[in-house]
Amino acid sequence: MSNPTEATFLKLVNQHKGILYKASRIYADSIEDREDLQQEILIQLWKSYQNFKGNSEFSTWMYRVAINTAITYLKKEKNRTSNHTEAPYHFEVQQEDYNPTKDRQLEIFYNAVQELNALEKAVIFYFMEGMSHKEIGSNLGLSEGNARVKLNRTKEKIQQIIKKSGYEF
Repeated sequence: MSNPTEATFLKLVNQHKGILYKASRIYADSIEDREDLQQEILIQLWKSYQNFKGNSEFSTWMYRVAINTAITYLKKEKNRTSNHTEAPYHFEVQQEDYNPTKDRQLEIFYNAVQELNALEKAVIFYFMEGMSHKEIGSNLGLSEGNARVKLNRTKEKIQQIIKKSGYEF
């Protein structure tokens, strides 16, 4: 790794790799799609890294890129045929030692989240990251009050989806 910028970038990404896993888990349902989405997020992060000025935390910037990439990537994916080109960069992100299939409740939760719309997914993603209503609102261009209402409605919607599916927590 000759490039110091690349080394710094990879160090930061590895520090915050949970963002990659959660974003891909929320926005993609198969393992292959999750891996493709993680790769796509990494590519977009790398492409826009030169524009990262450090005005916000790296993690805050990474959240925004991850969610925007997930949303646009999935739209493209729906319209895409099988001829896809290889990514210009292939970053290796150290894998985490957890297997979500072991945790049935998490699996049920993520299945329910798949049925949410893009904004609801973003709200839940930020909530799972421990962000305040104010931070959620700021990231999504909503007022703090609006973010709180959106979050509560989204949590209720998830509970309804889970109830409908017949699972109990």
